[in-house]
Amino acid sequence: MGRVFMITLEGNFYSCKYCKAHFALVDDILSKTFHCRNGKAYLFEDVVNVMEGEPEDRMMMTGLHTVVDIFCVGCGSIAGWKYLYAHEKSQRYKQGKFILERFKVLGPDGSNYMIAPEAHAIEESDDDL
Repeated sequence: MGRVFMITLEGNFYSCKYCKAHFALVDDILSKTFHCRNGKAYLFEDVVNVMEGEPEDRMMMTGLHTVVDIFCVGCGSIAGWKYLYAHEKSQRYKQGKFILERFKVLGPDGSNYMIAPEAHAIEESDDDL
């Protein structure tokens, strides 16, 4: 395997909770109304410094989606997922977009999102915009 080059973002960005690799600019957030099993999740137009896992179909609250998990290239931790295909026509706006789980990243100010106790009971899901 070759050497991994990391992209450094300028401005306000979200980064890996563990190794602080840059992930996405605040300006690339499309929605903050998504949820995952650990609480809040954000939909992004673009994410950097991640590698993709294997495609799989997942049933979410808004229907069946084909997704790949995304992993930090710095430390290998899972950061969220990327939508490859939405089987419901109304959900196709998500295709090619990324979800970063708020619990797995540091905010632009370096803050860490804490999981609410009831979040453990929530199944992985996403909300409409």
